[in-house]
This record gives sequence, C-alpha cells and structure tokens, in this order.
Amino acid sequence: MGKINKLLKGIKMLVQQPALINEIIDNEDFHEKEVIKNYGLNSGLKEISFFDLLNDNKVSINNFAFLDGGSLPTDLSLIQLIAKKINAKNYFEIGTWRGESVTAARQVVDNCITFNLSKKQMQERNWNEKYIDLHGYFSKKDSSIIHLEGDSRNFDFNDFYNKQDLVFIDGDHHFDSVVNDTKIAFKLIKKETGAIIWHDYAHTPEDVRWNVLNAILEGTPNDYKNKLVAVSNTMCCAFLPFDLPKQEREFPKTPNQFFTVEILSNKHP
Repeated sequence: MGKINKLLKGIKMLVQQPALINEIIDNEDFHEKEVIKNYGLNSGLKEISFFDLLNDNKVSINNFAFLDGGSLPTDLSLIQLIAKKINAKNYFEIGTWRGESVTAARQVVDNCITFNLSKKQMQERNWNEKYIDLHGYFSKKDSSIIHLEGDSRNFDFNDFYNKQDLVFIDGDHHFDSVVNDTKIAFKLIKKETGAIIWHDYAHTPEDVRWNVLNAILEGTPNDYKNKLVAVSNTMCCAFLPFDLPKQEREFPKTPNQFFTVEILSNKHP
C-alpha cells in the first residue's frame, strides 16, 4: 500500500504542478544510467584538449560580464577558436541571454545570427521583467548582428538550413528542448564542413550534465555520434569537421596546462 499511496500522491502533485514533470524527465541519475547503458560512455564524451585548439594563439573576449547564467571565458574563446579553425563566415546561435556569445563570435565571424524567445513569449512564461530586458544587452549594441525571435520548437528555420559554418546551442536545457535544438543544428550546418558547439554539456569543466548529454546523443544522427567530443577546461561539447587527439575524461583532473588571465574594465553606458 505504501508504494500505491506514493504513486497517488505523485500523480496528484503532477496534476497540481505540471511543471514537475520536467524534474522527472531531466533527472540526472536516470540519464547517466541511460547514457552508460545505451552508449557505454561511463565518463561522458571523450575529451579533446582546449590547448590543442589554442596552440600559440591569443584570444580576446571584448564583452564579458562575469555574472550568473553566462559562459566561462574559455567557452567564449572556444567559439572564436573553432570559427577561426574552420574559417567560418556564418554563425547561428540558439539562446541569446546577454549576448556575450554572439558578440564574441562577431569578433571573428562576418555574419552572425542569434535566436531567442520574443519579449512577449518570455512574459507569457512569467519571467522577471528585468531579466527579460537584459536579453541581448551586449549584442543589441551591434547593428550588424541579426536578432531573430521565436520558439525553436515551432519556428521555420528552412531559410537558414545548410548555410551555417558554426552553430552554438545554449537555449532551453530541458531534455526535450535539447533534442529538438540538436536536430535543428544538424540541419543548419553546411554538410561536411560545419561545426556545432553545445553549451552546458557540463555543470563545470569536470562535471557532466547527463540529461543534456543524453539529449545531444538522442538528437545527433547515428553517423555523427562518433564525432562528438567534450572540450577540456570548458562547459562545452562539440561536433567538429576535423580530428584532434581524444582521451577519456578524468575526474578529478590534475592541472597540466595553465592559463594567463588579464582583466580590463570597459564600462558601458
């Protein structure tokens, strides 16, 4: 009777608070077991070294807020490094937030598009008004960046398919949304030469976010799954049209290469 009572209580809670279904769908333990069972990835994706991409290059990020919900400096640097590596001319991202990522991309890519929910769609979700207004804070200052609005679950992306050199995914991180955005990303990129970066593949550079990884694997075509890699020292994983040495993820990781960080202040009005 105890299990039946728990089941009935759980059903009642779901009826009263439907959003709780996301807690079940995105349960980390469940997705970790699924990834290990279905793909044998006990430690997550194999890693490539951030420093293999960096080589002797120096990366500069002009707009970085050091505030909640954003990317690491290495995440934004990764966008630039991959863009340079593949000589990207067209960049498309899903998920704008403050616009740091697309602004970083615009430093090295000619044509940049960022896609996000409209203000009305965010208001319908009862999001905080100031939080809504901060979307695109940096990117809207650059008139060359195109801002598209909509919900990726029903937006018509046909005009953008097969045209993008680099796609950056940093939208809704619930399982179903990541599956959807991953499928879209593989349609957006140019065949054979396009690259994709997923942000928040990990909670930290050493801690895999299993629901996101499982969703990425679910949305990636079977022929491309072996081209997915995590990138060390970032919270990202990527699909790359080139090969670099890979190794199993190590936790905890012994630091063997180091960064030099220079911080400059640049106040915005």
